[in-house]
Amino acid sequence: MTNHILEMRGITKTFPGVKALANVNLAVERGQVHAICGENGAGKSTLMKVLSGVYPHGTYEGEIVFEGETVEFKDLTDSEAKGIVIIHQELALSPYLSIAENIFLNNEQKGAGGLIDWNKTNFEASKLLARVGLKENPTTKIREIGVGKQQLVEIAKALSKRVKLLILDEPTAALNDEDSDHLLDLILHLKGQGITSIIISHKLNEIKKVADTVTVIRDGKTIETIAKQDVTEDRIIKDMVGRDLEHRYPDHTPHIGEELLRVEDWTAHHPQDTSRVMVDNVNLHVRAGEIVGIAGLMGAGRTEFAMSLFGHSYGSKISGKVFLRGKEIKTRTVAEAIENGIAYATEDRKTYGLNLIEDIKRNISMASLRKLEKYGLVHDNEEYAVANEYRKSMNIKAPNVLVKTGKLSGGNQQKVVLSKWIYSDPDVLILDEPTRGIDVGAKYEIYTIINKLAAAGKGIIVISSELPELLGICDRLYALSEGRITGELPVDEATPESMLKLMTMEKPR
Repeated sequence: MTNHILEMRGITKTFPGVKALANVNLAVERGQVHAICGENGAGKSTLMKVLSGVYPHGTYEGEIVFEGETVEFKDLTDSEAKGIVIIHQELALSPYLSIAENIFLNNEQKGAGGLIDWNKTNFEASKLLARVGLKENPTTKIREIGVGKQQLVEIAKALSKRVKLLILDEPTAALNDEDSDHLLDLILHLKGQGITSIIISHKLNEIKKVADTVTVIRDGKTIETIAKQDVTEDRIIKDMVGRDLEHRYPDHTPHIGEELLRVEDWTAHHPQDTSRVMVDNVNLHVRAGEIVGIAGLMGAGRTEFAMSLFGHSYGSKISGKVFLRGKEIKTRTVAEAIENGIAYATEDRKTYGLNLIEDIKRNISMASLRKLEKYGLVHDNEEYAVANEYRKSMNIKAPNVLVKTGKLSGGNQQKVVLSKWIYSDPDVLILDEPTRGIDVGAKYEIYTIINKLAAAGKGIIVISSELPELLGICDRLYALSEGRITGELPVDEATPESMLKLMTMEKPR
């Protein structure tokens, strides 16, 4: 007789042009901690969103069986009613409400007349906080506690819903070592109380500590499920990265020159919680014509490094030195960074990289308006001519440059972002997830553009969650883990296995 609390059979989920999950099977034993691991984009979170009703029944193929019953969830409320609660990496807490209010949001503790009984709310919240080991007044506002404590509030909230299956998506990605250890101990404690957990994590040491079983997903497919006694780091890594890299990247022959950029002892603290070091004493360099990759798992500090370097756009406490061609420069503001030859193409192009209600023309020119200025005004004809030249040379698929960027495909939007920064004529261009959310054909075009920039003598830094991408386009790689550089390898010496080992290296205790 099976002891499965959950079975997912033949789950297939397709988005326009992309099969995110392809016939995935997952079986979870009652009262165990089941880990799901895989590279970024492998389909882990998508599978959990199918399970929890974020992607409702009818939008995917396959069957979900929970506690022996076939279930068809239409939303989160449906799955929570059965005792399945998911905690996303981006915590769903309101910063302006109290801990107690967040715990019982949409599950209010009511008294006579249907009004909220605040004494009961705070009393019940206190009991739940004690269960998760959080010593805070339930009336404390969420914004007044750190991320580690907020994660515990999310678990207390799940307990208030009589959770049977708790799903945690990268629960320690934003936590320090102490908070991570406390959370992992709590998961084991809940296991002792009969609560089954699914944990999505890249951190192999965490998986080995808490998981009874590990399922590896790659490219939307189940590779294998491994029992605790058979779990080894090498086995998981090989399962995670085993894929064909041929014919996905244009040929690249580097012509590397002098050192362009050097960053020394770069440290950045979290904007709200300055006790948290997000970028920890990073040292790196980039030479002319060189494509340098920064590899790191989610929460490693890659974007935090790039943004803190580019005009101190991230962090409230930043230290370190930046040199361009051997001369120290300042990058304290975005304008100062641009003036000193550094450009940054953000991973979130729709929020920070583009003005979606503006046309292609204005988006391309916005970082370099001084180049188009005459008598204190932007020269419209020249602005149009410049943008049109980039439309043609970058193969931006639009009839003209007056098309709103919000109407373009993801790949064409990314070409507009690149055009903007190329027109600013930087010495060093930092590209954060340059091919995220775009199709294979557009990716190839982006890679070709990167190669051309390197051939023109620019220094390129590429941040990517996809190891095959970095191995396919870069000349040299840095590995980042917990905000620190843990290794540096020329691409011809780097392998997926060697890089993943560096990317999962723990900070010395």
